[in-house]
Amino acid sequence: PPGGMGGGSSSDDPMGNIGAMLSSPDLIAKLALDPSTRAFLSQPDFMAMLSEVQRKPDSFAQHMSDPRMMKVLSVALGINVMSGADAAASGFGDDKDDAMDTGTFSAPDPAQQQSTRQVPPPPPAKPVSGPKQDALAEKELGNAAYKAKDFVAALAHYDAAIELDPAEISFLTNKAAVFFEQKEFGKCIEVCDTAVEKGRELRVDYKIIGKAMTRKGNALCKLDNLEDAIEVYAKSLMEHRTADTLKRKDETERTLKERNRVAYLDPVKADAAREEGNELFKQQKFPEAVERYTEAINRDPEDHRVYSNRAACYTKLTAFNEATKDAETCIKLKPDWSKGYTRKGHVEFFTKQFDKALETYQLGLSKDPENEELKDGYRRTVLEIQKGQTGQVDEEEMKQRQSRAMQDPDIQNILQDPVMRQVLNDMSNDPKAAAEHQKNAMIMAKIQKLINAGIVQTR
Repeated sequence: PPGGMGGGSSSDDPMGNIGAMLSSPDLIAKLALDPSTRAFLSQPDFMAMLSEVQRKPDSFAQHMSDPRMMKVLSVALGINVMSGADAAASGFGDDKDDAMDTGTFSAPDPAQQQSTRQVPPPPPAKPVSGPKQDALAEKELGNAAYKAKDFVAALAHYDAAIELDPAEISFLTNKAAVFFEQKEFGKCIEVCDTAVEKGRELRVDYKIIGKAMTRKGNALCKLDNLEDAIEVYAKSLMEHRTADTLKRKDETERTLKERNRVAYLDPVKADAAREEGNELFKQQKFPEAVERYTEAINRDPEDHRVYSNRAACYTKLTAFNEATKDAETCIKLKPDWSKGYTRKGHVEFFTKQFDKALETYQLGLSKDPENEELKDGYRRTVLEIQKGQTGQVDEEEMKQRQSRAMQDPDIQNILQDPVMRQVLNDMSNDPKAAAEHQKNAMIMAKIQKLINAGIVQTR
């Protein structure tokens, strides 16, 4: 009969109104809320396909083979629309279930059959809606536009989301990200400040506040306001410590430090500070002289003379480690200048490292053979080494020399070398083998270093 289960007019067929359903204003919100379709909104090809169907409903048939479009239809109708493959997979229409039962046949109960016919199908579940859900949908649309670099549209969607749900701080941080990409760094900072202020009022997750602060720090860096950026990064790390924020803070600090160093350079002021240091040195005001020489180095770190002068001050103050470092820097900057070698050699002589002092004076003389200060240092060093070899040094001082020498990595390497241990043993117990070893220049150079250091005595 016409009103039976197989009847119904064409106006009740949901497929007849596809164009109207896909053009519904709340379709995007439904898709954003449904986990199975939410990701489609960030896919440019899908958005283009949906836009075409909305403009030309007749084109729907062309896209039915795309499973995403069938999912959209399911969400729009509120029911599960299955393709042919889905139906086959679900077992619908399988002949096995329709096989005749060979057991006792019972006629259906007419009352039960009538009851079945009269029970209407349950209405499709309506998607949850409301300002928060609508706001989330706007956010998803904003994210999709952001990824497509359509920043104007992204801002419009984020603003709509903020209006619908002002308490959701992530909408603000996303909006700040759009301003950052648009190089509107001032606006980015303003939105981040608003996000932090509202976040504290609403007691939101500290991670969200930290994220807003980091984004503000990035914008400040772009505006070349490095001092404030470092301060903001530090505050962000107090809210939520992340490797990315820590890295940005460290990099900004290094950049600022280098910028300040370069800005401080001034050769003219450096020379004036050096002259002031020289006057103070003559007056034997060594700490004050060190301060002026340090100022000169900060103004012009490439002037080798200042390192030599400060090394002399440090030597007078018995700050031998600092003196050695300055002398070595002087030599590095000006390898052919004798003063760096005399400064270093004098420190090594005063600390009774005669083997090292001898090497330093020899190296200096190779650069400036006629330098009297180097010659005098070399002679005095040789004399001290000879005193140790001939027993003219008391036992206590000799022990100090040996103890200091044993701290030298070069001496340690020689003594730990199995070949050199055998050589030393042969020189004590096997004169014939010792004579053969003396023919080897490399071995004898190491032996001589041990003698100069007081480790090996020849008397």
